[in-house]
Amino acid sequence: MPSADSISQASPRFSRRESKDAAIYEHLYTAIVEHHLEPGTRLPEDTLSENYGVSRTSVRKVLQKLAHDKLVDIRMHHGATVAQPSLKEARDLFASRRIIEVGVVADVIAHATPEKLQAIELISRQEHEAEQANNRRRAIFLSGKFHTELARLSGNDVLADLLEELVARTSLVIATFGAPQASSCKPNRHQEILQLISQGDVAGARQWMQDHLLDIERSTIQEREEGLASDLKDILSQVRIRHG
Repeated sequence: MPSADSISQASPRFSRRESKDAAIYEHLYTAIVEHHLEPGTRLPEDTLSENYGVSRTSVRKVLQKLAHDKLVDIRMHHGATVAQPSLKEARDLFASRRIIEVGVVADVIAHATPEKLQAIELISRQEHEAEQANNRRRAIFLSGKFHTELARLSGNDVLADLLEELVARTSLVIATFGAPQASSCKPNRHQEILQLISQGDVAGARQWMQDHLLDIERSTIQEREEGLASDLKDILSQVRIRHG
């Protein structure tokens, strides 16, 4: 089991003096968005405190931050659990993503350069390789990264940061409602939007993004089969932080 100090560098979500809390946050964040921890999984403070070698006060602070980001639910006398989005919340998340991702298309095209698009294309290729290797967790992570990094080309960091939060919460929707093989995107489709952007086709790229996100919503929101509970410590020991 890696210590919190060895997991991650300080996160921008925390100040420099809180780097250990940041490492724990990033570890749990990754465990949640990559589906190592399923929605509804209990996150006992004593277990996490022992696991990371920190006080329960530090663990509580991290859990409160994750709750603020809508990735964890905290209930009085019941403790913390990985959030389970409702059907309405799932629909609202996809609707919000459409507003942002379709809305920034023109600015993405205006700021896109061959070098920047090449970096985004690399993410798409890595996503495809993960799909080919049946690495669903990494494919979902890279799919979300593709969408957030594409939005960052717009130059609007406020919207890009908001989208990053929505994409993380979408991963919980996939885990809650998606079929076992459900993924957030088909990676080969991402090449289509990159081509439209490189051609400067604003109308075509907007329509593509609208249709694409609707397709993801339709393919994701369905009945979720109950999975077997896994041991919290064993799961967390397998999680590695994604960088870059």
